[in-house]
Amino acid sequence: MDRSEFLELLSPEGLRLLDSLPPYQTEKDVVRLVSDLRKQGHAPGLVAAVLTQSKLRRKAVAKFGDFASRMLFTEAGLEQATRLAVAARHAGRFRSAGLTRVADLGCGIGGDALAVAAIELDVTAVEADEVTAAIAAYNLAPFPNATVVHGRAEDADLRSVDAVFLDPARRTAGHTQTERLTDPDDYTPSLGFAYELATGRSVGLKLGPGFDRDLIPSNAEAQWISSDGQVVELGLWFGALARPHIRRAALVLRGDEAHELTAESDSEDAETGELGEYVYEPDGSVIRARLIGDLARQLDGRMVADGIAYITADHAMPTPFAAGFRVLETLPYGERDLRRALRERGVGSLEIKKRGVDVDPAALRRRLALAGDRSATLILTRIAGRHTALLAERL
Repeated sequence: MDRSEFLELLSPEGLRLLDSLPPYQTEKDVVRLVSDLRKQGHAPGLVAAVLTQSKLRRKAVAKFGDFASRMLFTEAGLEQATRLAVAARHAGRFRSAGLTRVADLGCGIGGDALAVAAIELDVTAVEADEVTAAIAAYNLAPFPNATVVHGRAEDADLRSVDAVFLDPARRTAGHTQTERLTDPDDYTPSLGFAYELATGRSVGLKLGPGFDRDLIPSNAEAQWISSDGQVVELGLWFGALARPHIRRAALVLRGDEAHELTAESDSEDAETGELGEYVYEPDGSVIRARLIGDLARQLDGRMVADGIAYITADHAMPTPFAAGFRVLETLPYGERDLRRALRERGVGSLEIKKRGVDVDPAALRRRLALAGDRSATLILTRIAGRHTALLAERL
């Protein structure tokens, strides 16, 4: 979206037209709607702008829920925005630490700033891109305690704040078709700037979940967050925002429920042992935080093999930190024998899980030519140095 298109969208006519549109459905419906809007005399640029926003609002429901219907977005801004449930956790940190004046540097479309403002903390949201800053200003307009500044994070005046949140841009500049950056020095602002800012300040830093662990400072609390089974971010917290005696944390959000596993450091792996009746696959946040050993001990379990993130146990134990499976039997690992075994058992619907083996589950599923009305899970891994196939059912 360029500046002229955005100005059209922000006009009273543009906003009224956007809010009058029916919910975005299919491309076929859009073609008909474009024709109707053009017949009504609306300019092509305005029609394109409001339909783009309608599509983005529908997509944004997954992150912002009902709030999405009153917000504006860019494609790149929505992709990089924090989910509202996660942003609320960020905001809660500032309140719990007694910090009331927050600067959100690199605020994007304003998702995190919105969560901070919603709990009645003062927030100054800074964004370098002009169009994105204007969108943030629109999204934050209902909050008198929120101010948006168009400018570089590096130039922000921080004298009036007592805490800082940074969500560096980890993709190339632009509103659409951006590419992921792999070098932290290329982030905007850079990782070096963020770390320097965290010296002597209370700072929260949002990063991708695959961030190089060797670059995590020893004085930071590192928290990996998964939302409905997907690891969505790594948060580094400094100063008053870092909780005492916690340096590693895995936060699991599922619907309205939240569960957290914490430790002072990476946990030692549990010992390996014989395959039990149950296998557990730790949540991705637990794996990223390297707290698998602590989880295994909670489950009274053991590792199936060194370096493989599967836990096995003799008894079932419910846990929010792992998916559990009951092992039904061990099947032949060879593909031809495996195909025959699954057909004999009438397995026509198969979930394939794998760790420690070089297998493409989707391609294997096609080659197995499944047939039958039974559903099952196939776990492919290594046990005692040997490739192993386990037929299992989810707990």
